[in-house]
Amino acid sequence: MSQLPYMDLTFSLMGETLPFDHGYELFSAIAHFEPKLHTLDTLGIHTIAGIPKDGVINLTQNSRLRIRIPVNQVRLVYPLAGKSLRIGKHTIRLGIPDIYLLQPAEKLRSRIVVIRGYEEPETFLVVAQRQLEQLGIQAIVSIPTKANGQPIRRTIKIKRFTVVGFGLEVINLSDEDSLRLQIHGVGGKQKMGCGLFMPIKEKQ
Repeated sequence: MSQLPYMDLTFSLMGETLPFDHGYELFSAIAHFEPKLHTLDTLGIHTIAGIPKDGVINLTQNSRLRIRIPVNQVRLVYPLAGKSLRIGKHTIRLGIPDIYLLQPAEKLRSRIVVIRGYEEPETFLVVAQRQLEQLGIQAIVSIPTKANGQPIRRTIKIKRFTVVGFGLEVINLSDEDSLRLQIHGVGGKQKMGCGLFMPIKEKQ
């Protein structure tokens, strides 16, 4: 496990809309300001949440850009404050980020995890479990399902290619394993919003 603590920088946003599928374009826009981020394997960029409608998401006052990075590399992304990012036909402006240390949680969820070569839920789940075991994490892994019981399958567009993935939930995590999973993630494309985990908020 990395000796350096990881942090989440959450930037407030000014803007109205973004493409629904914006992970690749968001990373490209961010890396335009700091080319070193292209080769950084410790960087995670969450996609931005909003209200989906007609192929775009409408940003709300709670929409944030969340970037996960080790403490010694915060200097590479903090200067994004005040910058405008052009994402497709959309523009957002970033505010001053709040900085948070990662916190352990017994239940974590990733909106989309992509594992190259595994696009069927049964084999995907087996390989996801194996990746956790390789990290030394003991937990229960599952794919969230729709109301009809079908696994939630999601896609991300990267240039001309569409990559298939699934949502993933991990429960029964110890504090140490929870932090390890949030640091390392599962699968690839973490700079484009995939394989990054957040605590599951319990419904009231």
